[in-house]
Amino acid sequence: KPLVIDAGSNSRAAKGGAIVGNAVSLPYKDRFFELRFESIGGLGAHVGGQLLAKAAVLRMGLNGAHFSSYGSEKKGSPVKSFIRLGPPGKLIRTSAPVETPDVVVVFHRALLADPATTAGLRAGGTLIFTGPPDEVPDGLARLPRTAKIIRIDAQRIAAEENSRPNAVLIGTLAQAVPFFDGDILLHALNDQFSHKHPDVAAGNAAAFCRGMAEFELLPGAGQADGDVPVIRSDPLWGYETAPPGGIILNAGSTAWNDLSTSRTGWLPVLDADKCIHCGMCDMVCPDLCLVWHAEDNQPVPAATKLVGVDYRYCKGCLRCIETCPTSAMTREPETPGLAAQLNKPLFPQLVS
Repeated sequence: KPLVIDAGSNSRAAKGGAIVGNAVSLPYKDRFFELRFESIGGLGAHVGGQLLAKAAVLRMGLNGAHFSSYGSEKKGSPVKSFIRLGPPGKLIRTSAPVETPDVVVVFHRALLADPATTAGLRAGGTLIFTGPPDEVPDGLARLPRTAKIIRIDAQRIAAEENSRPNAVLIGTLAQAVPFFDGDILLHALNDQFSHKHPDVAAGNAAAFCRGMAEFELLPGAGQADGDVPVIRSDPLWGYETAPPGGIILNAGSTAWNDLSTSRTGWLPVLDADKCIHCGMCDMVCPDLCLVWHAEDNQPVPAATKLVGVDYRYCKGCLRCIETCPTSAMTREPETPGLAAQLNKPLFPQLVS
């Protein structure tokens, strides 16, 4: 359900355990300030949007609304999280999706290949995306020249600090948007997890601070003029013209898929020197993406050996890693081109 809170209600603020001071000044007087988180399930976009809206209302004196749109609520499903902020005297009476955001935060870099991810971004807006250093995805060229484009390696930082990408990206957001106060957002982040998960609070704080400090500005990445066009369905035949939502279109039905958008930034990688070819990983793999080759002139059971993974089918559940008795399957960050470099096709006769 949408979270809509009126900052003008002192009892509501008191009930939330926060003291509302003077409201911060938003950059626009005639409209709301709007943000959209683009993600897949498992990266914390819904919780991050909820946290941001609560902090803006209970600690910054603003009116705010938040809700998310997602499909099956499983890891790998598309998630859009919408945050709408306004001054205390301006009530928010809509729960429509954010179509013309001032800020888009992309939790998974593969989503940038889809024009819908950045659709509607205002010419003077901000894009924050997770990605390794030196990577400039092709999708950035469709952004406005005047937009602020920021890259942060949120996946790597989150792994190093035993946190999640949402903590890193909220830290970067605190630096990118002038009216956000880093101390307030960090306090809200700690409140969100300290009671139920005190063991992760320190990691979240470290990830947040690194998100504030380790981002990169990418001047000149955008090549377009004006706002990014909004992708909107036809008002009369909307059910026929609306862009598909809540699903991943390349869902593993052929040998030509790119399932990088289904994975949360990690790949299972085989260390052949440690593998004993026991087949435990193959027993738990739900996608049947492990590749076995029979060796000529070898007696059974040594005739068939594991040679790798067909990443066109692997959606990154990492069960093979959890099951491997010799640690031959390891979890590695999915850097650009790594899957293609390590891929072992299940059907080599079909691949030229």
